[in-house]
Amino acid sequence: MLENEIASRRKSKDILIMAHIVLGYPSFDASRKIVDQMVQAGVDLIELQIPFSEPIADGPVILHANQKALANGSTVDECMKIAGELAKKHPIPFLFMTYFNPVFVRGVERFAKEMHDAGLKGAIIPDLPHEEGKRVYDALIANNIDPIFLFSPNTSPERMKSIGAQAHGFIYCIARKGVTGAETQFALIQDYLAQCRKATQLPLALGFGVKNRQDVDGLIGKVDIAVVGSETIRLIDESGVEAVGPFIRSLRSQ
Repeated sequence: MLENEIASRRKSKDILIMAHIVLGYPSFDASRKIVDQMVQAGVDLIELQIPFSEPIADGPVILHANQKALANGSTVDECMKIAGELAKKHPIPFLFMTYFNPVFVRGVERFAKEMHDAGLKGAIIPDLPHEEGKRVYDALIANNIDPIFLFSPNTSPERMKSIGAQAHGFIYCIARKGVTGAETQFALIQDYLAQCRKATQLPLALGFGVKNRQDVDGLIGKVDIAVVGSETIRLIDESGVEAVGPFIRSLRSQ
């Protein structure tokens, strides 16, 4: 599953890039073009966010994208359809990122089966604690979908070990307290990342604040995947969809 895919890709790369988009922002046609550019530019995984009205882990940039996508008529049905098209078209893993409410409303088992049928490989549900998500995680695993768990700077070493023992695919390490899109002082999180590494044998991804090649290069040897989200959406807002490919290429030294 994702763990093996990541290990295979890591054989030829010092660090992988996982990009993030909000499906339906600024439109579904634009989402397709953005993903096409990201894949052509060499991203290794893509996190497709299903828009939600209360995305509590997200800062102003991604919040605005969620609100705009919903106002434009983005639905879970349409997100499933587009995700299936993208996963079939491109030879990289796609994941859903969403909140528990859309999963609950759709039905846990239905949601998991539809993800499988669409060809998705993982699900990130940041507001679902691992202690309370057994039904969801069991449904995902039964459909060959990796539930992705999170570490944060507030997670105790004991809880990290508990999460790591139940985790699949990779661990998403949140770089700092707060929401997406704010500044992160990467030099200050080395001890935290070392603790994350001790807690699991799974690959580590780090997100919240990755903006440029310097940030990505600084994570080499510490995590396996750098996650880029808000900065891409800022760039789309400022310079349009066509700026995505050059930006993704700029993140790599190799």
